[in-house]
Amino acid sequence: MPYTHIFAGNPLDRGDRERRDEELIKRMMRQDNARMLPFHRLMPLVRRNMRGNPHAELAWISHEFVDDLPPEAGGPKFLGFDKDRNPHFAVDISVVEDPSHIAALAPGATFEDGRAAATDIPGEQSGILAQARSQLDWHARHRFCSVCGTESQSRRGGHMRQCPNCASQHFPRTDPVAIMLVYRGDRCVMGQTQARSTTTFYSCLAGFMDQGESIEEGVRREIWEESGLEIGKVTYHSSQPWPFPASLMIGCHAEAITEDIVIDSGEMSDVRWFTRDEVKLALEDKLEGVNIPGPIAIAHHLIKAWADGTANI
Repeated sequence: MPYTHIFAGNPLDRGDRERRDEELIKRMMRQDNARMLPFHRLMPLVRRNMRGNPHAELAWISHEFVDDLPPEAGGPKFLGFDKDRNPHFAVDISVVEDPSHIAALAPGATFEDGRAAATDIPGEQSGILAQARSQLDWHARHRFCSVCGTESQSRRGGHMRQCPNCASQHFPRTDPVAIMLVYRGDRCVMGQTQARSTTTFYSCLAGFMDQGESIEEGVRREIWEESGLEIGKVTYHSSQPWPFPASLMIGCHAEAITEDIVIDSGEMSDVRWFTRDEVKLALEDKLEGVNIPGPIAIAHHLIKAWADGTANI
């Protein structure tokens, strides 16, 4: 069964050919059909309850406000074209202390936490949000050349930065993360990084991929490090962009060939086995003292697929 998670499904044509023309990008920023999505401290502008619609949507505005931004704002970053070839841009306006006058350009819109907004906006818009948030965050964190330390310049509509001193090119990175539900028969393993008041939050085991490592190797290593379990079969389920700040969650199911858990207390507060019946109760928020991730997270879908018997294992 194919999955398109929240933060995936981006419909924009990212315009690789057009990105190579710096003058074209500058002209597109000022076209009448250019659409700008401002972010203030990585919070996107979101409009709610418009025209009787109970849901939310990203609040695109025209380009006029861009000329009033100080140079340190960094300028718009090109996201791509919609099906009608309207160019879309994201703009970091964090240098503006009070952005209310920009929000007012989209009546009824406010700057919202991206994770919260993603559950309410249409799925394809959450994919655009993921692209825009990750890209703006990368530019904010990587202003200076890692080779010589000179302040670099945005190029290709924000798809790279180039150093004016040593000509080094730097590209936004995506960090791959293996996330997996471990199972054996009618039991599965979940862990918690810390207790939350009287309710314990359990989720799939996960960790960043190492260099020179296959997905299967990363899955087996992370599970061994966090739980001491040995793994045989590993099957891929689906993936999810996670723009906090810029990860790709690679979801798998992993079959344990041992049962004795040895917890790495440096990473995990607890790791334990759950029965299928317990997991089904947890999915309905009925397992006393235990919470698991909601549908925004790929972990929820890995757990649910195993509990429902729909996982490809």
